[in-house]
Amino acid sequence: MPYNLSPSTLKRFVSLFLFALCCILTGCANMYVDNGTREVPIAQYKKPVEPKPVQLLFEFQTKGTFNSRATNHLKDQVIEQVKTSGLFSVVDDKAVANGALLSITLNNVPVNDDAFSKGFVTGLTFGLAGSQVSDGYVCTVTYIKPQQPDAIVKLARHAIHTTIGASAAPSNGTKAENPEAAVRTMTRQVLSTAINALSQDPNFK
Repeated sequence: MPYNLSPSTLKRFVSLFLFALCCILTGCANMYVDNGTREVPIAQYKKPVEPKPVQLLFEFQTKGTFNSRATNHLKDQVIEQVKTSGLFSVVDDKAVANGALLSITLNNVPVNDDAFSKGFVTGLTFGLAGSQVSDGYVCTVTYIKPQQPDAIVKLARHAIHTTIGASAAPSNGTKAENPEAAVRTMTRQVLSTAINALSQDPNFK
């Protein structure tokens, strides 16, 4: 069924298409990692006297829905970061003998979503020439020790800002070389914050 578009509507659609094409070809879309969440150095973690083995489960979500492609893309990085934290003697994605369970979820949500906005304070910069889109990320770390049903849960929040055709960069972000670098930097920083919070919990030993 054909659509009857007015000349003005058609012109607007064409303009939007050309603008999007221009952004793709010229690279005028830039990504910035929010400065509100910084990477916590490993030396700052409170390491247990006798680290225990742990089974690590990682899942990336988009608005609470499992995202297999993103999970597979970031899984090795997350596992390596947990291994180098020094908090565990063994880190494996399979069950370990007498080991605990560490579940890490990284959920990509809109910045105005309650799951993201509660407890997160940052100076988002709006009103730039062009447009800005901000993606929120909530990292949830859940640690369950053997024979102890009460889990230790820690949350950390982060954001990535994308500007299109903007004449100025957001004042609260650090420009990433490319989208890949932005996502990996965000993941490393938010995970370090959540892991540090876990290590500081008195019930984590």
